[in-house]
Amino acid sequence: MAFFAPEPRYLSTGELNEMRVAVRRLHAAGIEVILDVVYNHTCEGSEMGPTLSWRGFDNASYYRLVEGNARRLINDTGTGNTINMSHPRVLQMVLDSLRYWAESYHIDGFRFDLGTTLGREVTGFDPNGGFFDAIMQDPVLSRLKLISEPWDIGPGGYQLGNHPPGFAEWNDKFRDGVRRFWRGDAGLRGEIASRLTGSGDVFDYRQRKSWSSVNFVASHDGFTMHDLVSYAERHNEANGENSQDGHGENYAANWGAEGPTEDAAITDLRERLKRTIMMSVLLANGTPMILGGDEISRTQQGNNNAYCQDNEISWVDWALAKTPQAQLLYNFTSRLIALRRRYKILGGGGFLHGNHQVADHLSDISWFDEAGQELSSDAWNDAHAQLLALRRAGGDGDKAEATLLLLNASTEDRAFTLPHPPAQWRLMIDSADPAQTESMIADGPVTVRSRAAVLLVAQFTADQPT
Repeated sequence: MAFFAPEPRYLSTGELNEMRVAVRRLHAAGIEVILDVVYNHTCEGSEMGPTLSWRGFDNASYYRLVEGNARRLINDTGTGNTINMSHPRVLQMVLDSLRYWAESYHIDGFRFDLGTTLGREVTGFDPNGGFFDAIMQDPVLSRLKLISEPWDIGPGGYQLGNHPPGFAEWNDKFRDGVRRFWRGDAGLRGEIASRLTGSGDVFDYRQRKSWSSVNFVASHDGFTMHDLVSYAERHNEANGENSQDGHGENYAANWGAEGPTEDAAITDLRERLKRTIMMSVLLANGTPMILGGDEISRTQQGNNNAYCQDNEISWVDWALAKTPQAQLLYNFTSRLIALRRRYKILGGGGFLHGNHQVADHLSDISWFDEAGQELSSDAWNDAHAQLLALRRAGGDGDKAEATLLLLNASTEDRAFTLPHPPAQWRLMIDSADPAQTESMIADGPVTVRSRAAVLLVAQFTADQPT
């Protein structure tokens, strides 16, 4: 309930200035600070909960009440109550809190838990409602990074893509699409294509950019990336709810053994898939988000709802970082981040539609099958397709640059013929071979291992033969 105070357990000395110093040091290291904020409910619970603060001051102003039964609280958040952002004084308090963190601690942005709740008016969610309007006209807050979790459990609660320009949104379509594609679900060419290019089907309107899509495969809610490829089912027994809590459908697979195994073939496949999934997140257009610890294979032992576990289940075991497997994944992730920063076409700018010619026979985006042929309507709708090549290009006619991402979600190694026009392609990274260094490749087909991805890069010039 203390919207103006940091959690004291996070402070080693108890002094508020400790957090200011931490933010300054992070900034000095080139790291921005995004604060996860929960303005959608309080710990006072339902009408049966305790009276700790706001309920005693003015229950009808601070909380949304059931129409015709004002003693009952609306529960759009799953916690028993819902903050009434339609009331001007409640909205003012939230805005004052945000400005306090921005101005006093120099926070760079905010991630809004259950962002749909904050946009609810009497008639339901409104992207032009008071909360959004107040932020976007605020001279301080409108300049910050604003990220919404675009859902709650109330009526019409799923609002992915419906937030106003200026907001980025957690994209669960990316999460589920990438999970399903690499699990081996067939017929997802169109789905994975949309997710890797900023989810234009969701965000490409009202002059929004692809950075509006926050691309993630794992978050604090749900499986870690390691558990996603190690468990087919949730294992939440420690939560005391007979493992009925948390998401039941996780689009996960264990690849032959539930949980830890000494089977070398299973372990090798799991490690390859983690690198492949990390490539999908970091080489997709949009804003990538990685769950802390995924880069060193952090596990929650199959628990996908560990909010109540302040113990070894949810803690980061830093000893993992010293293991050879974790070092490989950590270094591989670092290389991906460097590649993303090096090639701007992999970033979060405008959406690509294939109607801009960067050079002769080279459009800004093109899709190919494993034979190097542009995809036809039938190929896009092939219910068995598990292979795809994505070429993105940028620059101008004198000097253009292209990336070619080859994806093989099938059970067999497959050869990809490189598409026209010909170029001197360089292999930059291969999820099946984390030790592979940058190298030139021959004109022949490129073999991509099962459940793996490969990134190629080439330069194109105006006088290049086609």
